[in-house]
Amino acid sequence: MPEASSRGESSWSRKFRCAFRGVKRGIRGESSFFVHFFVAALVLTAAATLDADRTEQALLWLCIVGVLTCELFNSSIERLARAVDENFNPHLRDALDIAGGAVLCAALGAAVLGTAVLGRLTLAACGYVR
Repeated sequence: MPEASSRGESSWSRKFRCAFRGVKRGIRGESSFFVHFFVAALVLTAAATLDADRTEQALLWLCIVGVLTCELFNSSIERLARAVDENFNPHLRDALDIAGGAVLCAALGAAVLGTAVLGRLTLAACGYVR
């Protein structure tokens, strides 16, 4: 963990800098995170194009943030596991599988909600529902 600088950097600014570094590492270093990020951009573009209301946008944003957060936790657990033991370890395998399962649950939940919201908006745009 980085030490406080001699310039009197506050604890909070150091924490934020480290957190933003973590997000940057997650975006750049993990292909899964990039895929989720790309899909999120598509979903938000579709929602804007289909005129989603504030509640629909908020639900989509919550799902997106939830999936990206799970992906960051999963990536951190993967890196920690590699640092702890490079050899096969059934306990680490189970931890990695559980973390991957959390991402899967979040992504499936987001996909269901996103399909419901964007599906309704699409049907409304075509004149099938109000």
